[in-house]
Amino acid sequence: MLRRGNKSADMGIQMKALLLGAALAAVACTTIIALILSLANHQTLDQPYSTQYGIVFDAGSTHTALFLYQWLGNKENNTGIVSQKQSCDVEGDGISSYVQNPAAAGESLKKCLDVAKAAIPEGERKTTPVYLGATAGMRLLSLQNKSLADSILIEVTKTIQSYPFDFRGARILSGMEEGAYGWITINYLLERFIKHTFEGQWIHPKTGKILGALDLGGSSTQIAFTPKDPVKNPDSAFNLQLYGYKYELYTHSYLCYGKDQALKKLQVYLHKTAGPSPIISHPCYHVGYNLNLTLDELYNSPCVVKPTSFNPKATVLFSGTGNSALCLSLMENIVNLTDCAYSPDCGFNGAYQPPVNGEFFAFSAYFYTFEFLGLVPKAPLTRVISTIDTHCNKNWPTLTAENPSIKPKYLRDYCASAHYIMTILLKGYKFNNTWDQISFEKQVADTDIGWTLGYMLNLTNMIPSERSRAVTGVPHSQWAAQTFFIVFALFLSLIIIAILFVRDFSH
Repeated sequence: MLRRGNKSADMGIQMKALLLGAALAAVACTTIIALILSLANHQTLDQPYSTQYGIVFDAGSTHTALFLYQWLGNKENNTGIVSQKQSCDVEGDGISSYVQNPAAAGESLKKCLDVAKAAIPEGERKTTPVYLGATAGMRLLSLQNKSLADSILIEVTKTIQSYPFDFRGARILSGMEEGAYGWITINYLLERFIKHTFEGQWIHPKTGKILGALDLGGSSTQIAFTPKDPVKNPDSAFNLQLYGYKYELYTHSYLCYGKDQALKKLQVYLHKTAGPSPIISHPCYHVGYNLNLTLDELYNSPCVVKPTSFNPKATVLFSGTGNSALCLSLMENIVNLTDCAYSPDCGFNGAYQPPVNGEFFAFSAYFYTFEFLGLVPKAPLTRVISTIDTHCNKNWPTLTAENPSIKPKYLRDYCASAHYIMTILLKGYKFNNTWDQISFEKQVADTDIGWTLGYMLNLTNMIPSERSRAVTGVPHSQWAAQTFFIVFALFLSLIIIAILFVRDFSH
């Protein structure tokens, strides 16, 4: 009896061992199957990059504009692929005009800041960089009264900082920066730096020449291009790196030679050479147009030399004579075409300039003047000259009747502006043999031409790109299968353990 009991006990132990072994084998097999399924066929997917935003204020001499840009979080060779989302014109004159009330300069920006705020998703606002760049109007004010210019910048800073953006500063741009960033804008928009292929790749174009930029503002004018030979004067060289490529740029800014300041210089020249008469003939104004100015208004710019003594309240009357040929010849009295130490590599006003090279885009006041005259984007030189003469020789009543929607202060200046443009382009920059290389443009690809986009592009070199947003995983069907095997292994293990527990309990 004892031997039979021992034998049955041994058989029970063996059965337990077999069941336990079977359970462990089943669990091991299902676990291995689940592990194989989890490791096999893993897929990596790139999540779309988030859209990032940037705001640039162009605080020019005559007005301020806000430009809102956007780009994806990844970058191509450290530079963002930037596009213009929106623009907004600030009401009123440029911020340099707020010398009597600097706080109002800041207030003037609010309407456009509200527009930008509404256009940017709430979650992106705190990371949206905002820059304000002031150009020649503030450069001139800073020369006259630096503390006053600084106080205006402080006020616009206060206003922008009150919005939920990442404010990066308000500063006065140098003339070279303004010229270089305008050059970047044009060549970026025309895909001369980088181009998107049909295969979805960004490439550096092997063909297509880099264009030059001609910018005419109210207080300054800029030229920028890549010359055939290295720039001889290092003060005129601007070196850039965009999309992994380096560029040496010639750029020069002529402060006090923007359209408004040039026409102011002409008024002063006519006043100083007119003699004692309070009535001064103005060949660039149309017959029938008269303009009264106090001497204080006439000499209110740092770009003109004031007489040693004069009565600021005294008035002068400019009376239009509509003499196109005389208007053109007078321009050489305000544009110095002779004094240059770098001959023959000269622009005007004594500035060094290598020979112009390649095609050019002319924008800002160049475009607006030629658009009014019907000469955009291109016209033969003979047609340009005859069109300007025809316009300048019209009398004022005829001109106003033909253009009832244009304000007189703009209408009166198109003749003088056109002759000034021809003087600096043909005799200053020396486009006389390459006139057909200039195209007068306002926009490219629905984007305004100016320095702000180039500024944003250059700054994206310093804005970090997002880290890779790749995610790794398995298809849903595979995930369901491996989950089933894991659950089945656990379920089988529990059944076997339960059977063993019942057998032990029954014994």
